[in-house]
Amino acid sequence: MKKVSKYILLFSFLAGFFASCNKDNGSTPALSRSSLTGTWMVSETKKKSTYEVTILIDSATSNGVLISNFAGAGQAVYAIAYLSGTTLALKSDELLSNGWIINGSGTVSGTTRIDWPYSLHDGANLTNIQAVFTKK
Repeated sequence: MKKVSKYILLFSFLAGFFASCNKDNGSTPALSRSSLTGTWMVSETKKKSTYEVTILIDSATSNGVLISNFAGAGQAVYAIAYLSGTTLALKSDELLSNGWIINGSGTVSGTTRIDWPYSLHDGANLTNIQAVFTKK
């Protein structure tokens, strides 16, 4: 009987051990557009400038956001980006109302940082820019 009790105890221990060691599948809750809304400070390395942008939900789409003042273009100038997972992709070769063409996508870290390399063509020059957005 003692042998049976030992095996039952050992089996129970091992079953409990393996049940508690389930691998975390690494999934994180889906990032929502609403968690990105608000005012962000942008720091650009190429132009060595800092400015604010505002991110709003684009109600005309299921995954889009509007970004005012993207690339320092002015508060009345909006870029459109689409959220997929942790990526915010600018509308492909978007022409802003000021005539600039922008292209690129940002990687969202949590809900407080976006690393956003993009290209900007202002009609005369094509510039590659590395921007870091930090939520205020």
